[in-house]
Amino acid sequence: MSNPFSPLLQPARIGTLELRNRIVMAPMGSNFAESDGTCGERIQAYYEARAKGGAGLLTMGACAIAFPAGTAEPFQVGISHDDFIPGLAALAQRVHRHGAKIAMQLQHAGKTATRDLAAGRELWVPSMPPAAKTDIMKTFTTEELSTFVGGMGKTRPQIRVMSTADIALMVDTFAAAAERAQRAGFDGVELHAAHSYMLAGFLSPYYNHRDDAYGGPLENRARMLLETIAAVKARTGGNFPVWVRLDAEELRTPGGITLPDAIATAQLCEAAGADAISVSAYATLTTGVAFTEAPLVHQPGGFIANAAALKKAVSVPVIAVGRIEPDVAAQGISAGQFDFVAMARKMLADPEIPIKLEQNRPQDIRPCIYCYACVSQIFINQRVKCSVNAQTGREFETTLAPSTQPRHVLIVGGGPAGMEAARVAALRGHRVTLAERSDRLGGTLFFAALAYPENGKLLDYLVEQIKQLPIEVRLSTEVNAAFVAQLKPDTVVVASGARRGAPAIAGAGQRHVWSGDELRRLMTGDRADEIARAKLNLAERAMFKVGGVLRVTDSTQALQSLSKLWMPLGKQVLIVGGGLVGLELAEFLLARGRQVTVLEPTDKAGRELSIVRRWRVLEAVTQHGQLHLNATVQEIGRNEVTWLDAQGEQQRTAADSVVLAIGAEADDSVATALLDCGIPLQRIGDCAGVNYIEGAMHEGNRVGREV
Repeated sequence: MSNPFSPLLQPARIGTLELRNRIVMAPMGSNFAESDGTCGERIQAYYEARAKGGAGLLTMGACAIAFPAGTAEPFQVGISHDDFIPGLAALAQRVHRHGAKIAMQLQHAGKTATRDLAAGRELWVPSMPPAAKTDIMKTFTTEELSTFVGGMGKTRPQIRVMSTADIALMVDTFAAAAERAQRAGFDGVELHAAHSYMLAGFLSPYYNHRDDAYGGPLENRARMLLETIAAVKARTGGNFPVWVRLDAEELRTPGGITLPDAIATAQLCEAAGADAISVSAYATLTTGVAFTEAPLVHQPGGFIANAAALKKAVSVPVIAVGRIEPDVAAQGISAGQFDFVAMARKMLADPEIPIKLEQNRPQDIRPCIYCYACVSQIFINQRVKCSVNAQTGREFETTLAPSTQPRHVLIVGGGPAGMEAARVAALRGHRVTLAERSDRLGGTLFFAALAYPENGKLLDYLVEQIKQLPIEVRLSTEVNAAFVAQLKPDTVVVASGARRGAPAIAGAGQRHVWSGDELRRLMTGDRADEIARAKLNLAERAMFKVGGVLRVTDSTQALQSLSKLWMPLGKQVLIVGGGLVGLELAEFLLARGRQVTVLEPTDKAGRELSIVRRWRVLEAVTQHGQLHLNATVQEIGRNEVTWLDAQGEQQRTAADSVVLAIGAEADDSVATALLDCGIPLQRIGDCAGVNYIEGAMHEGNRVGREV
């Protein structure tokens, strides 16, 4: 049987660099270096894990050529002097040990060098940058804002418009950094000329208003980049691979880089000796959602057309990036749209993507759910993390070692925490029994997959892993002391989830008012008949059954489609609570033509969402629905809700249906009932504290490793 991913798995070259396949780990700032910019065990283990996973090329992202100057992260990799070489050399050796190659992305953050701001250093820029106009700061919580602003300087930024001597010094600094990378054993360098950083600032007519040889027409704006390519080539001997990351366009940037500009720049770079072109894009951060248009695109395959356009214009290899699924990447390479695919978030979620594709096991790839927890860390000066992979950034301290004492582990609850704990414990050699109260696995993750489809891929992955491993699954099983006595496990892990009851609001007991648990149970088939009898009239119950809801509860995709035709909610929906659950539900309902109003009792909505994901949801809700902060619900009537606004004024909002998306709390009732069984017991997931998908996956992984 032929492998559909074979185009991705063929050897290829970038200049003199021979690669075992076409899969590149995209450059990402990780905050995994030490505070002095050196490469310690954390970052070395992180890259080694991706090399073991089978990638052809790893690109170490955002390496600071002038460290500590020009840095934007507190734990950024430095390459500004020889003291950095030992750690870098050790890292390169560990990568090479597994057959992968590694390149270094050379960067100076220019106007975005926030660490320079914090230290009172000058920001080096091509010309005075336009004033920033953005509303993103108001979405930060107080805690996030203090972390973010705490990293900024207390004094007014010092701006240095670069002289020609400064430009010459910067070119030489890039070249010296490339030569150090070569001495450290790296296989090539990528010049970061995108995302509004130093080199991109010169390329962009929006940021570059110079009137000398480095400003004006494109050949002038590209001059510094071309001089840098030449200097790097001269310093490294000419055969050392050098390529360039370019913005194919600058979105939301009046007068910014256009695709024709990028094509012309790529051609100039090729003529100057660049061995490849990596195609990205940038969007000025006018609003939070702009960040997910570029550079961290949310639209699947959002940059492919740009990569294909540049591929037609140059003869050197083109590297495509931007949420490209493996099957789409294979098709793109076969069609000649690009030569390599670079994966960033996907490689955080699963370092072993290349190996699994080579073995034609795509179902075993742990999916990125595009929750943006990873990149959101950078905004608050923290190390990168991954919601679905607890080991990302912790490879140096966490392993899945076989158990020296295999035991019988009973896991109560088949949600994400329970499934992840079962998966990891079984991999370590334990005998695992997974008991779930309902008639299918998934728990709250199933409902989360309805509101945000990307979550469904994680559910599919976990269910598939449970099927493949020697795990005894008992569905429709209530776990009590008698059950435990009969099973005789050596240890019990309770992952029974949270309780989401109705808060004490006048009118909350009416039929058209839904608690989070009631809506979840109805839509996912968890004892749904009980809910249908209590909440639906005869006609609605008939539609519920005819619609086949109960017959498709194993498929989030089917329920996604069915929910567009029928849902137990009216046209006008009021949601009480603007946290993660309320906002994602609002986004889901707006996409299904409902008129949605969200009332959040505090001054910030979406606190539980990662910063970047929060930006997306808030924009969707505020543009297409209504969101009110500091809102206090007084009474729920049959056709309207009475509430007080931030000024204490009474308001009334029409509502056919009301959803109470507040009041979630840890439910440890099952654990409490089992305490007297005399068997070691641990609580994880939402029954120990409401921590959503990330908390569930990380806790499940931890217990699976420690049990």
